[in-house]
Amino acid sequence: MKNITVSVDDDTYRHSRIRAAELGTSVSALVRGFLDRLVQRGAEATGADAPRAETEGERRRRLLDEVFEDICATRGGFRAADNVGREVLHDRDAIR
Repeated sequence: MKNITVSVDDDTYRHSRIRAAELGTSVSALVRGFLDRLVQRGAEATGADAPRAETEGERRRRLLDEVFEDICATRGGFRAADNVGREVLHDRDAIR
């Protein structure tokens, strides 16, 4: 097992100690759990055998793909026929 040294400000340290005590654990155990979940999610997202953390760009792309799939599944996708006409779009009386 490897050791990691992390620097945090005094306020964060104090609050993390309090939260760990409330949960009946240590700050090290909380950080270990966080890192384990982070690595596990990255491996699940890529389907890789070796665990790897998901990058921010990969996470954003995955979320965008999920939203697009949901739109296509529930609304039939994007069609030009579904667009609102120019007259309706610029109808000032309807806005008021």
